[in-house]
Amino acid sequence: MSRQIGSETLVIATHNAGKLKEISALLAPFGIRCISAGSLGLPEPAETGKTFVENALIKARAAAEGSGLPALADDSGLCVDALGGRPGVYTADWAERQWFEGPVGRDWYMAMGKVEGLLCERGNDVDRSGHFVCVLAIAWPDGDSAVYEGSVRGSLTWPPRGTLGFGYDPVFVPQGRNESFAEIGADEKHRISHRADAFAKLVAEQFGS
Repeated sequence: MSRQIGSETLVIATHNAGKLKEISALLAPFGIRCISAGSLGLPEPAETGKTFVENALIKARAAAEGSGLPALADDSGLCVDALGGRPGVYTADWAERQWFEGPVGRDWYMAMGKVEGLLCERGNDVDRSGHFVCVLAIAWPDGDSAVYEGSVRGSLTWPPRGTLGFGYDPVFVPQGRNESFAEIGADEKHRISHRADAFAKLVAEQFGS
């Protein structure tokens, strides 16, 4: 068994309000108070890893060192079979809008359109299957860490459907369902998502259930 969190306050290594809300809801039953790295004024570290695990650990360790508290980070992404697993660890990068001075924010509709465009280039019979991956990393200020990985398979749809969720949720239909992740309520998504899968493994080890 890995080291236990052992604290009622956990820093979530994100500046994304949607991600903080989703993770906070998953941890609420265990009495964990979540605060974001953004609310503490911590900078976002460069995600230089080549895998989801590497990037999750980079973010968790930076937040733990900067706050002096245990920190939880996730690195998640969409892996499309017909695209050789892309965008994968570069899922968020595909949404970066650029200007001549540098990036100006993320445009998820643009990113979804890029995925769809690449699929369309492969013809009408292209395999539209893929999966979301989520790696959760917990880090402590002394350098200790633990990692949990989850996934959910599904297929890509177009045009985007639904207004719930964030990121690529509107174009991903989880296996066995007809609705996109952006059409599924938060409670249901928390039960079936890649993040829920990773959290189930975290909970089993951290809280013994």
